[in-house]
Amino acid sequence: MLRQDSNDETEDVSLFDADEETSRGSRRKKIRHPIASFFHLFFRVSAIIVYLLCELVFKSFIACMVTIILLLSCDFWAVKNITGRLLVGLRWWNQVDDDGKSHWVYESRKTGPGKKTTSEAESRIFWLGLISCPIVWVVFAFSALFSFNVKWLAVVIMGVTLQGANLYGYIKCKVGSRKNLTSIASSYLGSHLLKQTFSREAQAES
Repeated sequence: MLRQDSNDETEDVSLFDADEETSRGSRRKKIRHPIASFFHLFFRVSAIIVYLLCELVFKSFIACMVTIILLLSCDFWAVKNITGRLLVGLRWWNQVDDDGKSHWVYESRKTGPGKKTTSEAESRIFWLGLISCPIVWVVFAFSALFSFNVKWLAVVIMGVTLQGANLYGYIKCKVGSRKNLTSIASSYLGSHLLKQTFSREAQAES
């Protein structure tokens, strides 16, 4: 796990309080956490459905707004604290120290050599739901803005903020600090250029 503060410094810190161990039989299953997979999509998809159908089903705007905000809040908590840890072995949070500095804290489950703690099916469900739903809320935001639907704009901004925060946190948790991402890109470009150089020399000699 990496801990990243406002100065983009990283250091090793303790991982999950208790590492979860799974049996060989459970590792072979495509979806080992069906309940977590269900609720990972349930709250966020339900919020989108309520937003689309609220004017047809509900007569009260307040009832629609409260229902959507509750669903979004449940989704934010569940994804941040439960489904990310179970489905992809990641967890994140942001904390402020006594000096007022903001710290990003990342956790990832330890894996032994040649061992997998997550399944591909659960990983796809997690990242598909995590990325696609914020995009939908961004579309809703532009639609409400261009149609001058001001009363729904606050609800849509809430959806973009809550789901966008989880997306941002897990992307940072996945790729690490910006410094690490830059070094990965630099090493990839360097190896690519080196490979091209050797291929050109080989063609010239032939």
